[in-house]
Amino acid sequence: MKKSTWRELVEKFDTHLAAEKGLAPLTRRNYTTDIEPLFEFMGREGIAELSDLDRYRIRAYLAWLVELGYVKASVVRKLSALRTFIRWLIRTGVLTEDPLPNRGIMKKESRLPRFLSQNEAARLVSAPDGSDELGLRDRALLEVIYAAGLRVSEVRDLNVGDINFETKELRVRGKGSKQRVVLIGEAAHRALYRYLHEVRPALVTRDSGTAVFLNRSGGRLSQRSIQAKVRKYSTMTGLRTDVHTHTLRHSFATHLLEGGADLRVVQELLGHASPATTQIYTHITQTQARQAYLAAHPRAAKAASKSDQST
Repeated sequence: MKKSTWRELVEKFDTHLAAEKGLAPLTRRNYTTDIEPLFEFMGREGIAELSDLDRYRIRAYLAWLVELGYVKASVVRKLSALRTFIRWLIRTGVLTEDPLPNRGIMKKESRLPRFLSQNEAARLVSAPDGSDELGLRDRALLEVIYAAGLRVSEVRDLNVGDINFETKELRVRGKGSKQRVVLIGEAAHRALYRYLHEVRPALVTRDSGTAVFLNRSGGRLSQRSIQAKVRKYSTMTGLRTDVHTHTLRHSFATHLLEGGADLRVVQELLGHASPATTQIYTHITQTQARQAYLAAHPRAAKAASKSDQST
């Protein structure tokens, strides 16, 4: 296949993702990046057209990705992007048949998301220096992420007009530019109010617009900067080195369910399209409950079983 033909297809696919699926630029870029290795593979194998792909060649492609050093999760993600791409190719008439195997396809290993305990989360959000202007900003940032269970892109895109201090609500834009209303508690409310009234005015420039969280130059705080700050304060408080913004989101969901919140309420607050996505957090709380039971119940320990057997 000519490179120009491939590029044209990818550009049209990107337009489809934007116009019909409403995906954000970063998400679209992930899709187009994940299908890119297929073009290289076709060139290596002498596959002239997409219509020449079949289930055997797709399996060979996946094996080739593994040989290149991609971990299983990355290969699964590329396969998911390829599946979406192929559906679009069939819909537009470029392909007439789906070359993906029906069975035996690689599946992502099911792993429970990592989260912080309630005490660890409290330590993390309290870590920024409250006597420093940027510390006050970072305190508000962490409190809001944890209080509302926001994705990093959602807190980055937050604007002043999205905040309702009276109802303690935020209007956020999630995946696919879908809007939802989330709640913040008293601690996040206080931290955010103080930042907006005491710190943000000093950071504002003509280029700030209505962005809530600003950097020291007055620009909107970037996604990378937000992630870096979470890692910084996690290290400062002696927490795990793998704590990131999504860890706070996972912690938010887990702590709500531990406190008795209904699964559907948590689903709505997280912005999950399906309750199946939220369901994974019930596995976490069930695991926690089992561990607590085995540790605390006098008749749950192995010693109790041995005692019974000896009588």
